[in-house]
Parts: sequence; structure tokens; C-alpha cells
Amino acid sequence: METQRQKKIAGVIQKDIVDILQRAAIAGGMRSILISVTKVSVTTDLSHAKVYLSIFPTAEAKELMVGIKSNQPLIKHELSQRTRNQMRRVPELLFYLDDSLDYIENIEQSLKGGGNPITDPNLLPKRKKS
Repeated sequence: METQRQKKIAGVIQKDIVDILQRAAIAGGMRSILISVTKVSVTTDLSHAKVYLSIFPTAEAKELMVGIKSNQPLIKHELSQRTRNQMRRVPELLFYLDDSLDYIENIEQSLKGGGNPITDPNLLPKRKKS
């Protein structure tokens, strides 16, 4: 269970990281890319922060994650400059790609797509559990 302090620090980190990454994307000439921070979770000792990123379009997500991870010290420094009045030490940032939106999209596509036993009764034997 997260403490109030962890939630507050996670909120501050989330707000500032979004701004840092969006500015970096615009400065890098990638105006068509949308980067959002879906979740930040901070450890109880406030030494590490897991930052979950959602990147659209997803085709460039892996390449961007490599760039973000390699620039982690610069991002941490920028974050420390922004939060120096709120936090003494900035936690170590660990970036993860949040692909839950893709997962949800795949579920929706499979629900909408073919393979519906109601419209095609011949599929029922294939779907029965053994």
C-alpha cells in the first residue's frame, strides 16, 4: 500500500516527466509523437521510481524507449532542477513501456472480429473446453 508521501512524489514526478519528454520530442523534431506517463510508482524508501510510458504511434515506441533509457541521467537532472524545492533527492528513474492500451485494443479487435459462434455455429466444437 502506498503512503500519502509516495503518492505525492509520484504525482510530482509524473507531471514533470510528461513536460520534459514532450519538450524533448518537440525539440527533436518529433511533433507527431505523443508520449504520456500512464503511471509512476515510488518505492517505500523513495530511492526508485518506476515510470510507465505510453507512446503513440506504437511503431516507434521501442526505438524511443531506447533513447529515453539512454538519456535517463539527463532526464533525472532536468527533473531535479524542476523539483529542487519539493524533493531533496530525486529517485532513480526506471522507464517501462506501458502496452496496456495495445492489449485492450487486441481484446476489442478479437471480440469484434470473426470467430463468433453465434453467427457461425460450426465454430462451437472448436471452442468447447476439453
